[in-house]
Amino acid sequence: MQINHEQTTVLLVEDDPGHARLIEKNMRRLNIANDMITITDGQSAVDFLFNRGKYANTQRPKHLIVLLDLNLPILNGYEILKQIKGSDETRRIPVIVLTTTEDSHEIARCYKLGCNVFITKPVDYEKFADAIEKLGLFLSIVAVPNGL
Repeated sequence: MQINHEQTTVLLVEDDPGHARLIEKNMRRLNIANDMITITDGQSAVDFLFNRGKYANTQRPKHLIVLLDLNLPILNGYEILKQIKGSDETRRIPVIVLTTTEDSHEIARCYKLGCNVFITKPVDYEKFADAIEKLGLFLSIVAVPNGL
């Protein structure tokens, strides 16, 4: 199963290695075989997206979707989201915020900054695994635009 007719890369920006493993494990369990890149801090995510720093000589995948945690070291998810959606180069990249907050003000802030989907990570393991399974099913039918 692929997320798109052409291969879409999933950029997971998550600093919790346990959450990252659980997300990838549950995606693979659904036979989603898309490339998954995990980045653990905000600055590295921005560098990857804009081909800066250690990613200066790499090319961003043509089809990309971002799964973004908000609580990250160096740059937080809000700052990353603001940069992604504030640039003509990256604004069309779909961003799914995947975080533990249920605060309605924070959810509204993410949508105001341009996130495409906001998902609260449940604290309970079984509910978290179920949420990731549903996310994987959702991703399996989403069409992602070409990068600019």
